[in-house]
Amino acid sequence: MKFDPKDFRRALGKFPTGVTVITTRDAEGQPIGMTASSFNTLSIEPALVLWSIDKGAWSLDAFAQGKAFAINVLRNDQIDLSNRFARRGEDKFAGLHTRDDAHGCPLLPGASASFECKTWNVYEGGDHFIIVGEVIDYAYEENVSSLVFHNGRYAVPEVHPAVQAPTEALEARGLLGDYLLYQLRQTLNAYASDFYPRLSHFGVTAEEWRVLTLLADGELMEQEQICRFVSQPLKELVSIGEWLKERGLLQVDGSCFVLTEQGKRLAAQLLDTAIEHEHKMLAPLDADEQAALKAMLKMIYSSIQKGESGV
Repeated sequence: MKFDPKDFRRALGKFPTGVTVITTRDAEGQPIGMTASSFNTLSIEPALVLWSIDKGAWSLDAFAQGKAFAINVLRNDQIDLSNRFARRGEDKFAGLHTRDDAHGCPLLPGASASFECKTWNVYEGGDHFIIVGEVIDYAYEENVSSLVFHNGRYAVPEVHPAVQAPTEALEARGLLGDYLLYQLRQTLNAYASDFYPRLSHFGVTAEEWRVLTLLADGELMEQEQICRFVSQPLKELVSIGEWLKERGLLQVDGSCFVLTEQGKRLAAQLLDTAIEHEHKMLAPLDADEQAALKAMLKMIYSSIQKGESGV
């Protein structure tokens, strides 16, 4: 059966994956790295893992013909690293303080886990090669959360409320129930669960909604800038852009996106729906309380960002 490749990718995007950076060295000893979400376990005994690489990838020879590689599982705050190694045409290792494993493959700082692998075999798989590695050594960090990729955007793993232990449910009435992170997560889950199903009426996904509403003012915007706002890697954003272009909603101008008139009309409808939904959610608060809530959330976020940057 022949599938529409873009629609097929959308279906595949329903399956969440982790995000890794695979590293090695080429024949000249230069460090090579690329972002990959195809990493998976193959065997425990012997310890085998696998991942796949596009046959058109510029780093194909280094990985397919190399004797070793390292898998760096990214932490949930390493989106910039993921985006860096997903790009082409730049020194991806510039400014990074890496260390080499026993085979000389770079290990990235701060990864939640790393696997040092010896190439076991390489298999053909359609438009990709499947690379199997034997794990020679590994390391991981306790109490850190890994970066997740789901529905075409970055995400973080959370414990599902349905599997919450009874003791945790009781604690929620005390300190946990008053803890800001717990309240924010519960509110976000409830808010999103009530809002996102409404988008199906317009035939768009949550990821497309973010792009359309961001461009609603009709101005040209660089793809790199859009990525930062919608938490999507450039490759996925380009795929969404192609899909929206085929539907007559968006035009691509070089490295920029801009909405068509049809796209602007749809974006306006989506914004109206979002505003109407927000009014419903914030109905228990008066206008001053709503403004204060938004201002305080922005203040907290700004403070955290300044703390992370050392300002």
